[in-house]
Amino acid sequence: MGINSKLEAGSVYFLTMTVVDWVDIFTREDYRYIIIDSLKYCQNEKGLEVFADRKSVV
Repeated sequence: MGINSKLEAGSVYFLTMTVVDWVDIFTREDYRYIIIDSLKYCQNEKGLEVFADRKSVV
């Protein structure tokens, strides 16, 4: 059973990610643009909505 069968349209989900070996993905441009481009693709093609709170960023 894939993740698509467990998600409901219109619902809100919390997503957290783990970074392997503490690679600094947001300060290295190569990694940062991979993440940003992937999120933009999902927003444009899959209808992903991203909500963030700057206060929670350390």
